[in-house]
Amino acid sequence: MRPGEPLPAERDLAAHLGVARMTLRRVVESLVADHRLIRRPGAGTFVAPERVDQQLSATSFSTDMRSRGMTPGAHTVWARQQPAGMMLASVLGVDPTSAVIHVRRVRTADGEPMALEDLHVPADLVPGLTGADLEDASFYQLLEARYGLTISAGTQTIEPHLVTADEAEQLHTTAGSPAFLFERTSRVADGQVAEFVRSVYRGDRYRILVDLFPAASGGRP
Repeated sequence: MRPGEPLPAERDLAAHLGVARMTLRRVVESLVADHRLIRRPGAGTFVAPERVDQQLSATSFSTDMRSRGMTPGAHTVWARQQPAGMMLASVLGVDPTSAVIHVRRVRTADGEPMALEDLHVPADLVPGLTGADLEDASFYQLLEARYGLTISAGTQTIEPHLVTADEAEQLHTTAGSPAFLFERTSRVADGQVAEFVRSVYRGDRYRILVDLFPAASGGRP
């Protein structure tokens, strides 16, 4: 069955598979718990969308989605300029009074919300940048095309997260549902920090994929 398709009635599906309804019910419960099936009150049980494997690399969201045959998108919720403050100043390597561009976007794949992103960029690095510039656009591509800067390295952390009510509204999911919290600091070739990004990725649409190699060999087995 394809993602989004409803399951047949329990009686019909049990008869088709040749199993007892109680056995089928336990299997369905297990698949719902594993996010392979989705229950919608008053509508039935449906095949869940496939999860996207998130590899840990410096690839942009747009490039990542295109590599999977999906169409990336971005909706700018708001954009504003603000003083860095102590926390952002420490991360971005700027003075606390320096101006920072803060853009909140909903990142989509094939039109479906996948992540809520808060992007922070030193204002003097991207003069003239507006939220409209990042509507359905890749920040990395814009950074290179308009400002001649290329992301060369970065640091990323990942931790479990429960979606807040505000995040749930933007991501079209429910408050309290599991998610991944990504925090990324990226640098350009001269070592200057170009961005600090905080992104909440839907846990029902993402899983983390890591390639592992023996530490001693430094290469593939």
